Amino acid sequence: MLKAITGTKDILPIDIPNWNNLEGIVHNAMNSFNYNEIRTPIFEETRLFSRGIGESTDIVGKEMYTFLDRSETSVTLKPEMTASVVRALLEHSLDKQFQLNKLFYISPMFRQERPQAGRFRQFHQFGAEALGSTSPALDAEMILLAYNILKSLGLTNFVVKINSLGIPSSRENYKNLLKEYLADKLNDLSEESKKRYETNILRLFDSKDKNDIKIMEHAPLLMEHLDEESLEHFQEVKQMLLSAGVPFEVDPKLVRGLDYYTHTTFELVSGSVGSQSALCGGGRYDLLVKQLGERDVPGVGFAAGIERILLAMENEKVLPEVNPKIDYYIVRLEKELNKNVFEIATKLRIENSVEFDYTQRSVKAQMREANRLGAEKVLMIGGEEYERGMAVLKIMADGSQEEIELAELK
Repeated sequence: MLKAITGTKDILPIDIPNWNNLEGIVHNAMNSFNYNEIRTPIFEETRLFSRGIGESTDIVGKEMYTFLDRSETSVTLKPEMTASVVRALLEHSLDKQFQLNKLFYISPMFRQERPQAGRFRQFHQFGAEALGSTSPALDAEMILLAYNILKSLGLTNFVVKINSLGIPSSRENYKNLLKEYLADKLNDLSEESKKRYETNILRLFDSKDKNDIKIMEHAPLLMEHLDEESLEHFQEVKQMLLSAGVPFEVDPKLVRGLDYYTHTTFELVSGSVGSQSALCGGGRYDLLVKQLGERDVPGVGFAAGIERILLAMENEKVLPEVNPKIDYYIVRLEKELNKNVFEIATKLRIENSVEFDYTQRSVKAQMREANRLGAEKVLMIGGEEYERGMAVLKIMADGSQEEIELAELK
């Protein structure tokens, strides 16, 4: 039997109302903050991601779905959205049309990771990107926007964690301090962390290796070595979050490994989904656009995992109750009335949701189907009522019935 590829998942009709509910809340929130939707192709040239995400990252090094197309161009199914949004911004000169571009997306992504709860190889994210300003108010807005969406979905068991990565010059000085601290401990690090020591040293704070964690417990922290400009920016972000009523924790070990990240970084972390606990992550990336397109456009954004959020909602028991209903179910009393029932259904469907029997079932079976579909009204077509131009209308909530003229149906 053919099955879905490992790490992918069918979203069945029974699941769709939950997806629609989530996406509707996302659209409403984005609209209230004046973010406009953008949709980019599902694949891009590979070099966009290798430049935009970084050759030294796990995503580029191990997880991307990359292949040569017929023109021998290396293309990649997009593993994240920020690089694609930046490419679209530059290609269409959006930064020259508007000083500030506030954009959002809902899109599938692809990474060849080890599947587990809340992690898939095809997964979906929503997110936002604001490009064109270095204001700390935009950092705070991004966090508030993500926070409001999760709260609107009914989630409560999550924590907002924030940190500052400062500006590149102070971060480079800090990296040197970190290397000095680790110099005599290098042999004790895991093999993965030994590689990161050379290529992406801040990512050592992300290691899940127990010995690495123990070593990094006493490492110097970037927060302790930030310059005045960075401290002032971070202070403003914190003050704005407090004024907006967003609770947060400062996590000095919350890092991003790439040089284009600056200032604020944040995660919204759930206690309801197991080890893959980050529902949303983001931060400021003032140097990314210049790295990709040589135009200096600051930016800040976040991405949130839809499957992971739906799992958290399920575990917190806040998924909305779904009671699908249709307006009319048409019960055909005689088999020869198929064409007539089709015509009546066509007329009613202009303003209503309508279903009828396509499989020549008995009247009793048709009524069971009407109940299963949650029909509010059942229209019975046939018998001597039909010969008089009438039909029997049954209101399912109370069982009451009345005759109505077919010509008056709408």
